[in-house]
Amino acid sequence: MKNQSLKSNGRRQFIQQSAALGGAFVIGIHLPLTSQAAVGDAAKPVLANAWVQITPNNQITLICARSEMGQDVYTSLPALLAEELNLPLSMIQVQIAGVAPVYINAMLGGQITGGSTSVREAFDKLRTAGAATRMVLIQAAAQRWNVSAADCKAMNGKITHSSGKSATYGELAADAAKLPLPEKPALKSPANFMVIGKETMRRLDTPSKVAGKAVYGIDVKIPGMAIASLAQCPVIGGTPTSFDASAAMKVTGVIKVVQISDGVAVLAKDFYTARKGRDVLKITWNEGSNANLSNAVIRKSLEDGLSKKGAVIKTVGDSNAAVVNGKPLSAQYFLPYLAHSTMEPVNCSADVSNGKCRIIGPIQFQQGGQAVAAAAAGVKPEDVTIETTFLGGGFGRKLELDFIRQAAEISKAAGMPVKMLWTKEDDITHDFYRPMSIHKVDGILGANGQLASLKAKMVSQSVTARAFPGFVKDGFDPFMVEGSNNITYEIPNLEITNVITDTGLRVGYWRSVSNALNAFAIESFVDEAAKAAGKDPVAYRMAALSKHPRAKAVLELAVKKSGYVPGSKRFGVAQMECYDTYSACILELDSAAKETKVKKITFVSDCGITVHPDQARAQLTGGVIYGLSAALSNEITIEKGRVQQNNFNDYPSLRQNQVPVVEVHLVPSQEKPGGLGEVGVPLVAPALVNAIAAATGKRIRELPIKV
Repeated sequence: MKNQSLKSNGRRQFIQQSAALGGAFVIGIHLPLTSQAAVGDAAKPVLANAWVQITPNNQITLICARSEMGQDVYTSLPALLAEELNLPLSMIQVQIAGVAPVYINAMLGGQITGGSTSVREAFDKLRTAGAATRMVLIQAAAQRWNVSAADCKAMNGKITHSSGKSATYGELAADAAKLPLPEKPALKSPANFMVIGKETMRRLDTPSKVAGKAVYGIDVKIPGMAIASLAQCPVIGGTPTSFDASAAMKVTGVIKVVQISDGVAVLAKDFYTARKGRDVLKITWNEGSNANLSNAVIRKSLEDGLSKKGAVIKTVGDSNAAVVNGKPLSAQYFLPYLAHSTMEPVNCSADVSNGKCRIIGPIQFQQGGQAVAAAAAGVKPEDVTIETTFLGGGFGRKLELDFIRQAAEISKAAGMPVKMLWTKEDDITHDFYRPMSIHKVDGILGANGQLASLKAKMVSQSVTARAFPGFVKDGFDPFMVEGSNNITYEIPNLEITNVITDTGLRVGYWRSVSNALNAFAIESFVDEAAKAAGKDPVAYRMAALSKHPRAKAVLELAVKKSGYVPGSKRFGVAQMECYDTYSACILELDSAAKETKVKKITFVSDCGITVHPDQARAQLTGGVIYGLSAALSNEITIEKGRVQQNNFNDYPSLRQNQVPVVEVHLVPSQEKPGGLGEVGVPLVAPALVNAIAAATGKRIRELPIKV
């Protein structure tokens, strides 16, 4: 599949196919306005559509279709609505949406939170919802007062007229509900924004979190609920063949022991009792086809894939043509399996009873959760309700549906509501891991030292082939080419190839998906090319960015803010476009340290219009630290089908005293918003190995660095 564009044909096809599988594909905002409240009921909405609810007492609520996992949708999305409703952000309340076709993420084809799409997908949609609602409120006021709508103004939850008449949005809501919503209301110019982009914006969810009132999946309580601790096969994919629960049932407080499709659950009044009962279970396992899987076997299968043709994703010019007086360059890069390692372990609550199923938990994929819960509970999808809590970290792990199925199976088998809690050890050893990958990159330097030709081949598993197999056609997975198909450098002859190799271990979408894999190989190789050409790595990149002024601008600002010195042996650099955001990272090593130590990371992004600048910087900072932890010390290894790591002691995250200075700078921009939640991750690893190469002359081509 040549010249396949992720931003056009590939992603569009993915969305269209997702829609066909997921139900009605709705782009737009409009559900009929309805008058829902009885006369005199001031707390129920009388003006309501898919996104906005207004009650007679002027309570204004955004129905938020994306899961809040720390990335700020609980504030940034309400800000879009507040902007067009001419409201202070503090007047907006937030309610997380249930499952409905109208809440499908148009960029991903399902009701999914991921891919750094939340603000990008909602930017026009929610502003349109706010503008349309504002217009019918003004029209309702004008009709009530028998005046021209042009003489009415909406501001701070009130419609006012030049005569001095005024009414709150809530007082006008019932009349406004009778009016048709305008299809294409005029939206504000960025020059007139009062909420979007303001440094004074504060997160709406902070007060509830500080007060301990925010409900995460791990906090859920249902009357009559038991706590379940699930024993799973040490080999992922294994199943129980028999078990002896006699010792577990002797533990005081244990209520029941039930078997489900992939484990045995112990139910008790509290987690510690359930876990104690689980620890004394005697289970015979069928370890399945992965019982002999090992890192060595997996890596060998990927290395064998380098000799396969694969799918040609993108071509420019003729990468096989001879380059006069060209200098060949070749390198191979390796990245390990990684776990998501969210702070909140996997959990889910379920109540299967009376032909219904209620699911409550930290969920990133509501439609999928509804479908898998229905199958597990033996009920119709429409008889499953999904209630999404706050997520204590997602990073792609809670896109998966295994924990929803398990909770529903346990509740059905036990005949009672349950909250299933995994341990951290369960979380690390039974993840859907970021794929291991091997990259072979070949280039030819032209007479001017710049890359005249580049061929990059990536061999890896395909997450999409597992999760959404119908979307992978002719070896093309649209989510494997992120970070390579969108390369920003001007290279006259280019070929990008992917080879999908299924190694047997289950894999999942991990924060930044393939951007982190491909950026490591490409940005490392570009640095090697600069060295081979005898040129400064920043100047070398600048010379190849003539067609990407935004990429050039972020790199220029990163140089300025970092104090980068050409020829210095303590800096490493990397840049890319990722989720429609252009970024550059300059990493500085501590030259006084005896071992490799990062002193400072300067990260610059042009993410278009920034809805919440403070949170944008926080997201990029978090991504940088997440990426640095992975680069320095994180890997998942397999022996005899068993994951060897199981907690923070052998799968560590950087501690506060290990975190270097991180400076994040945003380039002012009027472009459409780009993504942020994942953007900080991919550039850190290549910037780090590039810095180490500059300082020591040693080129690291495998992660983790293990310094």
